[in-house]
Amino acid sequence: MELRDRINQSAMSPYQWLIIGLCVLLNALDGFDVMAMAFTATSVTNDFGLSGTELGLLLSAGLVGMAIGSLGLAPFADAFGRRPLILVSLTLAAGGMFLSATAHSAGELGLWRAVTGLGVGGILACTNVIASEYSSDRRRGLCIGIYTAGYGVGATLGGMAAVALQGSYGWRSVFVFGGTATALALALLAVLLPESVDFLLTKRPRNVVERLNKIARRLGQPAVGELAAPAAGAGASGRNRVGELLAPGQRRATLLIWLAFFATMFGFYFVNSWTPRLLVEAGMTEQQGVVGGLMLTLGGTFGSILYGVLAGKWSSRGVFIVFAVLSAASMVLFISTAAVLALAFVTGVAVGMLINGCIAGLYTVTPGLYATRTRSTGVGWAIGIGRAGAIVAPMITGALLDAAWSPVQLYLGVGAVVLVAAVAVRMLGPVARNRVRPERERVTVG
Repeated sequence: MELRDRINQSAMSPYQWLIIGLCVLLNALDGFDVMAMAFTATSVTNDFGLSGTELGLLLSAGLVGMAIGSLGLAPFADAFGRRPLILVSLTLAAGGMFLSATAHSAGELGLWRAVTGLGVGGILACTNVIASEYSSDRRRGLCIGIYTAGYGVGATLGGMAAVALQGSYGWRSVFVFGGTATALALALLAVLLPESVDFLLTKRPRNVVERLNKIARRLGQPAVGELAAPAAGAGASGRNRVGELLAPGQRRATLLIWLAFFATMFGFYFVNSWTPRLLVEAGMTEQQGVVGGLMLTLGGTFGSILYGVLAGKWSSRGVFIVFAVLSAASMVLFISTAAVLALAFVTGVAVGMLINGCIAGLYTVTPGLYATRTRSTGVGWAIGIGRAGAIVAPMITGALLDAAWSPVQLYLGVGAVVLVAAVAVRMLGPVARNRVRPERERVTVG
């Protein structure tokens, strides 16, 4: 039995759970980064004398950087390895954080926020793949759910740290803290994070057998013996990997998953960005609107794990479709019950759980759509397209509010967008298990 199959079929080892934990840590950096900027927005506005439009552009700079990072850096992971790109991306993110603390104008801060986002985008494109490849078939949905929950943990801790730090030391201290945490993560991963087994089997770098044996020992698996000849073209270099995503045999799946990511991220960032404001529009007080937003965050932390548990029992795509449909329905119920506080808050938890579960679902489904040589590119471009949805959602919502749309109409519209994601994933077809497709090249163990 080859090493890839042993990882898929064996019980999860402590080292595999450690790798998942490292990926959770990296995803938490995304949550921290987003919420740190949100919580320091008032202080930054006062410091630089920003208008609402200028603040909006500043808040979008990090998301734009993430989209560019996911789209532009992901192909390098398929060419040179997941591990090297993660370390380079962490360096970019740490540098962007530290430089953000030195900004003397909104323009400078926006530039360094974009650099930070560039690094985070590269990190996300790789960690999703690493988490998927080092999970067993049975636990893959749960592992990706736990990984996705890292965003909520990072957002919560990031928000708490931002409030405490800027109250005592000013808003710049928040970014110093973020840079320090990212630098520590870089040092930790440089020691503990392995390269992808699938990448090593496909690219066959120098000392590949020794590197595979080191990983096998940590996994508690038998040593790797002789490697058979790789499949024709398996490790080919110089290809246009983005072009391969749209090759005739891959185009349909790629376009559908892009659509699903765009629609899901649109809904996710709509509810997380606009809910407090729209609840006030619907009749709540400002404080009640903030509590409603916190209910979404609370639900989101558990929703991705719930998705993972269910995906371990049933089809990962089928569970996603159910989550997406229920998410759309719960959005409408949520805004319709704003006058009944207790019911609205309970429904808010459900919305957060379901829309975060949808994100976990896409992270689970996407790696299995692509072969090793294009897997990081495929995941990175899907995330990048999703970030485009995240960027335009607040802008479209603002424009529709100016056009006198009511909160109920807005939630109905976004619910319809999320249903588009369910249709797109349904058109991918069913799968029986959450499996990373094995490559044709073989490796013997003994």
